[in-house]
Amino acid sequence: MTRKIYDQYSKQFVAELLEAQGDAYVNYEIPPGEAHQADLYFVPGANADFQTLGLLGKIAAKPCLIEPFRNQPSKIDIQTGLQKLFTLRSELLNKAKRDNKLEKEDGANQKSLKEEELPQLWILATSASDNLLNFFGGKLDLSNWCEGVYFCGAEGFRTAIISINRLPLTPETLLVRLLGKGETQNQAIKEIRALPADNALRNHVEGLLYRWRIYVKAKDDFTPDDKELLMNFSEIYREHQEKLLQQGLQQGLQQGIQQGLKRSQEIMGNLLIRFGVIDQTLSQVIEPLLKLPPKESSRLILQSSREELVAKLSH
Repeated sequence: MTRKIYDQYSKQFVAELLEAQGDAYVNYEIPPGEAHQADLYFVPGANADFQTLGLLGKIAAKPCLIEPFRNQPSKIDIQTGLQKLFTLRSELLNKAKRDNKLEKEDGANQKSLKEEELPQLWILATSASDNLLNFFGGKLDLSNWCEGVYFCGAEGFRTAIISINRLPLTPETLLVRLLGKGETQNQAIKEIRALPADNALRNHVEGLLYRWRIYVKAKDDFTPDDKELLMNFSEIYREHQEKLLQQGLQQGLQQGIQQGLKRSQEIMGNLLIRFGVIDQTLSQVIEPLLKLPPKESSRLILQSSREELVAKLSH
């Protein structure tokens, strides 16, 4: 359960922060139709701008697989990630060969797939022991990367482990530290809340954490780790709720708060089950869905693709 809850939080958090800068694929099947899934596969767009995302933007500047872990990953966890990485790279290379063959037959210019266009694997671990890092040959590259970022083996492995609890407390690492655990995550939340009230990054992050906590609050079988996640977000939840009240976005709260909260949780739960993540675009359909009868909103979510649902409810 803990792994599932943290998975959903981490994938939703990273995907929403990156979605404006490229293509973010959550639960990406490798190869298509098979059982293995990458938590997040990201391909940056041609005009991507990662300036405000710090270390997370540096990670996403090139195609990558991102695998977050609430607890220290096992050796097998990381080996499974490597299997996903090289299977995906093989699929991309094979596709490039097929495309080149078709282009050659059509007389079109052929294009080779360069190494930098192939994905790298990033393991985002709340912690990583010296023993684990040594097993995979993890080495720092302090001339280009900060403390806490360990590159595994030779360059050809294309894999790095980020030990989140070892990252320096700098603005550059802030967003990645929000994926941490315990005091690491608490410190990052304090830094977010210390930003000016009109800061765009603060408002973006707080909005995401607020929506996430609404969904998690609907669960009734929490583990200690789940409760910690809830507690870490509780102050942001309270302050963001007050902000929404002040903006008049929760009209009729006194008459129907319990009913409305339950409906919001149900809708967000259905969206997460159906699409794996509630990004900024999908979050805009929650309010229109709330205005529909429960059966109608459930039917729309289950029977519509993401694009169809947004198109039907965005006007």
